[in-house]
Amino acid sequence: MPLRLDSADADFEQRFSQLLAGKRESSQEVGDVVAAIIADVRARGDDAVVELTNRFDRANVTAESLRFSQDEIDEAAARVTPDVRAALQVAHDRIKAHHEKQKPQDHIYTDALGVTLGTRWTAVDAVGIYVPGGLASYPSSVLMNAVPARVAGVERIAMVVPTPNGQLAAAILAAAKIAGISEIYRIGGAQAVAALAYGTASIARVDKVVGPGNAYVATAKRQVFGQVGIDMIAGPSEVLVIADGSANPAWVAADLIAQAEHGAGAQSILLTTEKGLADAVAAEVDRQLNLLPKQEIAREGWESFGAIITVASLNEAAGLANRIASEHVELALDDPQVILPAIRHAGAIFLGHHTPEAIGDYVGGSNHVLPTARSARFASGLGVLDFLKRTSILGCDPISLGALAEAAVTIAEVEALDGHGRSISIRLNR
Repeated sequence: MPLRLDSADADFEQRFSQLLAGKRESSQEVGDVVAAIIADVRARGDDAVVELTNRFDRANVTAESLRFSQDEIDEAAARVTPDVRAALQVAHDRIKAHHEKQKPQDHIYTDALGVTLGTRWTAVDAVGIYVPGGLASYPSSVLMNAVPARVAGVERIAMVVPTPNGQLAAAILAAAKIAGISEIYRIGGAQAVAALAYGTASIARVDKVVGPGNAYVATAKRQVFGQVGIDMIAGPSEVLVIADGSANPAWVAADLIAQAEHGAGAQSILLTTEKGLADAVAAEVDRQLNLLPKQEIAREGWESFGAIITVASLNEAAGLANRIASEHVELALDDPQVILPAIRHAGAIFLGHHTPEAIGDYVGGSNHVLPTARSARFASGLGVLDFLKRTSILGCDPISLGALAEAAVTIAEVEALDGHGRSISIRLNR
């Protein structure tokens, strides 16, 4: 059964802290396995990628067939129905329009001393996108990762996607085509991350790897960080719904179930000021789970990791929400603006009764690649800035250098870096 807590209970703090500390990821040790895979790919390149792909994905690829041809991409895109193609185009266009507004501007100015200062933004040259594959696939992930990169100005996007038993949902390649991606490889797992990070004869290395994956993919991203950049180490998905008496219990229950059906440790939490709503939502979740085609996955997630917490006020709910720092926070309130400023730690916030989190997953326009496992305390969701680098600009003329030299030379002497000081004073004949 899901956890039931009441902030008025004497043991609430202890039990709430246990909820925060609960581990939802697999405890399987994968680090050594991933390290060996990465080392193998670095040593044997395509041969290792092909061998590992055929072993783990039960595929039948060769070095020559690792990459999808343009004809294969076009044929798959043509197989999706007009409704699916139209929906993906709507999603693409909305994501692009929103992310266009995230682009920063270069800024260069001259201060009172005559020193030129500024910031210049330039795009990463090449990005690798990891997309979960097979028949249970997520074309929305293609768009959420590729569109911000395109908006940022990334020239080369290489996509990897596993094809277990040689199968791949056509919608994945349709989404890639809409996003303008033509470099796509039928590989997954740690070997795909290694190939992107270090390169092989068939796959040129990239500068950054983004996208979700299983524990092996996440561990591989962690291990190649430094060789390449990464977006984040994403854990199981999560939602926190903050609701008062104005909320519809059936709607709240549906949103909790929607998150639980991700499986693999996904967590759904309700924070409410109304005990009656808490009871109604609990009953409604049970009722709706019986109607869900994949109810086993959602039921296991809800019963293993779900929680319903009753609090005294919305202010208290906001305080707990900041401690939870959830990937998704829904404000199921008539007036979400009342509490919105108090929510400081969240990957994404969804306002009011008519904004289910699933809208953000697909067509809202905001990005669904978000920080999990309380990392919203210090991290942000994927956006255009993740594909840009900031370069500082500094320029002095003789007068401004002279005005700054004394302080700079003094600091250099304090740090016992005489060469630093001399590189300044030599320009002033001192």
